[in-house]
Amino acid sequence: MEIKIALGSDHAGYTTKELIRKNLMEKGYQVEDFGTYSADSVDYPDIAHPLSKAVEQHRFLFGILLCGSGNGMAMVSNKYKNIRAALCWNEEITKLARAHNDANILILPARFISPEEAICYSELFLTTAFEGGRHQRRVEKI
Repeated sequence: MEIKIALGSDHAGYTTKELIRKNLMEKGYQVEDFGTYSADSVDYPDIAHPLSKAVEQHRFLFGILLCGSGNGMAMVSNKYKNIRAALCWNEEITKLARAHNDANILILPARFISPEEAICYSELFLTTAFEGGRHQRRVEKI
């Protein structure tokens, strides 16, 4: 089964997004790029809204968004029902976002992590299972 991933960034995350896209495609993921398509300045909500809506509508299992700090993308994405966007900047936080919070959109702060870290966290996010159990009850309260 091919897993469909929605990927997007603003200008601050563009270069890293391109590296993540290439890496995920090499690993067999089906990736749809929601933009941006250059390092020219864009407004992050113009990327986050359509990507988040597509994940909310179950067109994609997961989404990955990048911007400078990650905060803007997270604020937009978490406005959508059943979206649990998690701002992640290290391995442990990334694992917990999936295992305990069943996050479905990974938010990466492109100006605060290396491209190698971004690729690592993307892979970790996509391969970490939700633990359910007591965590399911908590997610349902969101």
